[in-house]
Amino acid sequence: MNWLPPAALAALLVAFPAQAQQKIVPAQSSIKFVTKQMGVAVEGQFRRFDASVAFDPAKPEATKAEFEVDLASIDFGHAEAETEAKRKGWLDVASFPKARFVAAEVKPLGGGKYHARGTLSIKGSSRELTAPFTLAESGALRIVEGQFPLKRLQYRIGEGAWSDTDTVADEVVVKFRFALPR
Repeated sequence: MNWLPPAALAALLVAFPAQAQQKIVPAQSSIKFVTKQMGVAVEGQFRRFDASVAFDPAKPEATKAEFEVDLASIDFGHAEAETEAKRKGWLDVASFPKARFVAAEVKPLGGGKYHARGTLSIKGSSRELTAPFTLAESGALRIVEGQFPLKRLQYRIGEGAWSDTDTVADEVVVKFRFALPR
């Protein structure tokens, strides 16, 4: 059975907080996604991703953040679905191995809530994206969590017969959690 690779990816993602250039703590971070195939929720994740972030909660407008997702690290928990997701009609990881998000703006919304606006590039297509997120302090870490919807067809994910949204939904919900050292 072929599974759609919900461009979760996605990748990826929104601005992470940190006061100076920071790298995420991989073991406590995740990028997951949910889509529907024939009306049934299909969940997956990306195992490898990285970010370079400079964030000061007192000056969120000065945020600099870049995120990269290794699309070959897609994980559906099923080898056949992962092989299909990497093919040309889906993520085409041979030609486009990474998804990238570059934050252009971060705005505070109050109460530890923010939104990041930037450009998400997947499979040679780039689109502006806004992603809401929360920021919380947890011991020695800052935790950034959020989610945003993504239209896979805007990124040419699921071409040809797979562009039929009755079979595989166009919308993919990307969920992220990033842990950053304080």
